[in-house]
Amino acid sequence: MKALGKVFKYGDNVNTDVIIPARYLNSFDPRELAAHCMEDIDKDFVNKVQPGDIIVGGKNFGCGSSREHAPLAIKTCGVSCVIAKSFARIFYRNSINIGFPILECEEAAEDIDEGNEIEIDYTTGIIYNKTKNKHYQAQPFPPFLQKMIELDGLVNYVNSKKKEAQ
Repeated sequence: MKALGKVFKYGDNVNTDVIIPARYLNSFDPRELAAHCMEDIDKDFVNKVQPGDIIVGGKNFGCGSSREHAPLAIKTCGVSCVIAKSFARIFYRNSINIGFPILECEEAAEDIDEGNEIEIDYTTGIIYNKTKNKHYQAQPFPPFLQKMIELDGLVNYVNSKKKEAQ
């Protein structure tokens, strides 16, 4: 599994309330949530983001509430991955549960700049900054998590395991 996209870069402690503001949480429609993604931190994000693009953040990305809406809004916008120095644990788990890949890599998060073109190999954990011609090493996902992401989340993964067992 690979991803290729342009970078949108944010700092430390990007909160779930700026990823998807609470005033939009009355909707469970992923497209409606995506239409307001990041608007309190970057008003033009939804107009600029393209399928495959990548968000790079600092420490504690996704802190705040435990809502699954935040990674769902990012994923539905077309973002292929978030790379950060660290993630709030519940955001990390929610992302994996919906089949959205996120990678912790302090070196990449510090060195990658807004607008850089990045290629990610999820199997090896290698992040390649095509703009700077530099490689960074993130911890690759174990095979079962790669499969969960490939199948678009935990529910589909469990259903596939049930079918295999029959």
